[in-house]
Amino acid sequence: MNGSGADHTRINRASWDKTADSYQREHQPQLSRDPMKWGVWGIPESDLDVLGDVRDKDVLEFGCGAAQWSIELARIGARAVGIDLSRRQLTHAQRFVRSSGIVVPLVLADCEQLPLEDSSFDVVFCDYGAMTFADPYATVPEVSRVLRSGGRFAFSTTSQLFNLCLAEGADHPEERLFGDYFGMHEIRYVEADGTESVEFQLTYGEWIRLFRANSFTVEGLIETRPAAEAQSTYRTKEDLAWARRWPMECIWKLRLE
Repeated sequence: MNGSGADHTRINRASWDKTADSYQREHQPQLSRDPMKWGVWGIPESDLDVLGDVRDKDVLEFGCGAAQWSIELARIGARAVGIDLSRRQLTHAQRFVRSSGIVVPLVLADCEQLPLEDSSFDVVFCDYGAMTFADPYATVPEVSRVLRSGGRFAFSTTSQLFNLCLAEGADHPEERLFGDYFGMHEIRYVEADGTESVEFQLTYGEWIRLFRANSFTVEGLIETRPAAEAQSTYRTKEDLAWARRWPMECIWKLRLE
């Protein structure tokens, strides 16, 4: 089931509206230190060159949260737009946009049904964002629709290996497999306080088939490795040791034909 009436859409909107304040309070020190960093370990865009030169380009942050990335991209010359499912996250985004003095339009919408015109962006990207919390079988076609020919699509997400090494109900990976690789798609979580959320993941082959079916060429898959001294408001030192041995996160780089 896709679109704004989908069960996972309702659950994730409620989850982010409930947790947006605490999320921004907890992670703002990392998010604001240098907004153009990828993933939970904050690996700089300047090191990875995922987005390329965004000056004078129309850029959509696809699940923008508080729009830290969009503000910084607009600061260096992009025409950035932020879209998010959560009204509360966009309340924080509005505050940051005002204080920055930068123009960044913000859109409240379901990324599975974008209220945007065809072929209207040069770059669509997210650092987790909609590509984690919305169904890729709906979002990838929508990204293909709103991108111009030759446009860049990039997003980060947890690695398949990370998901497989999480025991049921666990927050931290172990050095063994627990889950099944085949049959990945919708992953449901329930926090100790009862807050529900839904994340999405596919096998590598399923991702590639989905990309190809929507006219994307895979330009790269970056399996990031944090530095030995990396720090994160999201993860522990034990997680860092794990991520130094196996990929915890990856970034897809795609081009629309």
